[in-house]
Amino acid sequence: MIHMGELMMSIRKKLLLSYIGMVLIPMFLFVLSVMMLIGIFLDDIKGINHYYQHDEQNKWVFSFAETFKKRDELFSGIKMVSKYDPERLTDKTFLQNVDKELRSNHSGLLVTKQNQTIFTSAFLKDAHLSKERLRMDKDRNRWETWIRVKDRFYAIQTQDYHFPDGTVGTVYLFTDTSPLAHFMPKFFPLVLLSLVLVISLTNGFLTYFVSRSIIKPIYALKNAAEQIKEGNLNEKVDVKRKDEIGELSEAFEEMRCRLKESIQLQLQYEENRKELLANISHDLKTPITGIKGCVEAVMDGIADTKEKLDKYMNMIYKKADDMDHLIDDLFLFSKLDLKRVPFHFENIDIVDYLTDCVDELRFDPNLNGVKVNFLYEANDVTKPLTVVADREQLRRVIMNIVDNSLKYKQGKTLEIEFELIVGEKDVTIAIRDNGSGMEKEALQHIFERFYRAEKSRNAETGGSGLGLAIVKQIIEEHGRKVWAESQLGEGTTIFFTLKKSNGMK
Repeated sequence: MIHMGELMMSIRKKLLLSYIGMVLIPMFLFVLSVMMLIGIFLDDIKGINHYYQHDEQNKWVFSFAETFKKRDELFSGIKMVSKYDPERLTDKTFLQNVDKELRSNHSGLLVTKQNQTIFTSAFLKDAHLSKERLRMDKDRNRWETWIRVKDRFYAIQTQDYHFPDGTVGTVYLFTDTSPLAHFMPKFFPLVLLSLVLVISLTNGFLTYFVSRSIIKPIYALKNAAEQIKEGNLNEKVDVKRKDEIGELSEAFEEMRCRLKESIQLQLQYEENRKELLANISHDLKTPITGIKGCVEAVMDGIADTKEKLDKYMNMIYKKADDMDHLIDDLFLFSKLDLKRVPFHFENIDIVDYLTDCVDELRFDPNLNGVKVNFLYEANDVTKPLTVVADREQLRRVIMNIVDNSLKYKQGKTLEIEFELIVGEKDVTIAIRDNGSGMEKEALQHIFERFYRAEKSRNAETGGSGLGLAIVKQIIEEHGRKVWAESQLGEGTTIFFTLKKSNGMK
C-alpha cells in the first residue's frame, strides 16, 4: 500500500507561500549574516570607534551617521553665510570657531578667493593636505568628490560664493572617511557573497521541499499505474492530501476500484455464462432425451396399441411443452438481464389488484385443490391504497411465486395465503405457503438463476430454476427488494415491496 502523510494545503497556496518565503527568509538570513560579519570585523569596528572616540562599540554605525549629520548641519550654516553675508567668510575668527566645531567631527575648511587661499584648517595641515596636492576638475572648476592622500581618504564638498565687489570665492569642506573606506572594501564583498549564498540556499531548499511534496505523490501514482499495467489491481493508492494531487489520487483510486470491480464482474459474468450454458445444456438435454426415447419406441413398434401410442404422444407433448417454457423463461431472463424489457409503471390500487389475482387463481385448473386466501384489513376504506408498478410484470411475479409453491408442495392440501403489510413509504406483499419449506443454506440462493433446492434438477419437481430469479429482477426494476423466509417442513414465505404512489401516507 502506498501511503502519504496528510497535507491540508493546496498546491497553489504552497507555491504562494514558498514564493513569499523565498523573499522573507533570505531577508532575515541576510540581516543575520550581516550581523555575523559585523562581529567578525569587530576589530575594524573598534578602530572606527576609537577614531571617533565613542565608547559603546555596538553603536558605532549610529555615531558615524551622527558625525556626518553634524558636519552637514555646520556646512549648511556656511552655505547660508556665503549666500547672505559672504564677507564673514574672510573673518578668520568666525572661520576658526567653525573650524573648531568641524575638527571635532574630523572635518576641516579650505576657503579661497579668486583662486587664492585665504584660510586653511589646522585639520588639513595635520593631514598634510595642501592646495598643490589637491586635484582640480578644470571642466567643472570644482574639486573632486573625494581624494586619497597616502592611506587616508577624504570626502569633499564645495560651495561657491560672490563678494559685493564681484569677486568669486569657494569654500571646501574635507572630511576624513578613512576608517569607513578601509572597512567597506573588505566588508561589502563578503556581504554580497553572503547575500548570494543566502538566496541560493533558501531557494534551493524551498524548491526541493516543495517539489518533493509534489513529485513524491506523483511517483506514487506512477507506481500504481505501472502495477495496473502489469495486471495488479490490488495496489492501493493512499495519498491522503487535501489539494489538487489529493483529488487526482482519489480519482485514480476510484478508477482502480471500479476497474477491479469491472474485471471481477466480468470474471463473474464469464463464470455465470459457463454455468448458464451447462444448466441450459442439462435442462434441454433431459426433455430431448425423453422425446427421442418416445419417438424410438413408436418407431420400433413398441406402441402397438392406441393406448400406448397416446401415452407416448402425451409424453412427447409434455417434454416439448417443458422445453418451450424453459426457452421462454430463459429468453425473458436474458432480456431482463440486458435491460431490454420495457416497463410501463402506473398507479395501481393494490387491494383491488390482489383481490382479482386471488379470484383468478381460485378458478385456475392448475391450482385445483389448492386453497388461496387474501388477508388485509383496511384502516380507511374511503382511500384506495395505490402503488407504482407495471401490471403485467407484477402478475408475472405473483405467478412465478405461486408456481414455485406448487412445485414444492407436500402431500397435504396446499394453502397459499396473500398478505398486505402497509408501511410508511412502501407496501409489502407476502405470499405464504404450507409446503415442504427449505433449509437455511438453500434459502440464501433461491433467487439465483438455475438454482434449485431439489438437487436432482428434476423438471417434474424443481422447475427450470429461473422463476424466482426473474422475480428478483422484476422487483429490482421497480426499485425495491425481495426476500424469503422458510422453515423446513412448515412452508415458505416470499416477501417483496412496492413503492406507494405520491400523496399516500
